[in-house]
Amino acid sequence: MDILDEFDISIIKELEKDGRMAFSAIAANLKISNTMVHQRINRMIEQGVIGGIKPIIQEKNIGYDWASFTGITLNKDSDSDRIIEELKEIPEITECYYVTGSFTLYIKIIAKNHEHMRRILYEKIDGIPGIAKTDSIIELGCAFKRNISL
Repeated sequence: MDILDEFDISIIKELEKDGRMAFSAIAANLKISNTMVHQRINRMIEQGVIGGIKPIIQEKNIGYDWASFTGITLNKDSDSDRIIEELKEIPEITECYYVTGSFTLYIKIIAKNHEHMRRILYEKIDGIPGIAKTDSIIELGCAFKRNISL
């Protein structure tokens, strides 16, 4: 946490309450200048502390009722960079992680229904050369999701 001071942490906490909050409102709440808020947010974005300020889409509210967490086993782990690039081309894959254990990669897939999920798995993912197998767990809902506490 050496790169964050008390002002940075306070600004992040204000944004967590409402990401659409105007910089001037944050400045007023914290009793600092609007310019200071603007500069610090830009710096934290440039440093990668904040991944940007963007909307969080609630998939289920726009017709995507199915989600899975899918482990991917590769024929050769050295093919992972190429395979990841191909996975990026599938818009329904929203997250991809390197993992240890039985799988090389772990992805999250969002689909409209079970048939859509089947097509993503069998027609898109299984067709990528170098993927040996997939193993999916269907998500039944998110209990909670949060940022790390500052």
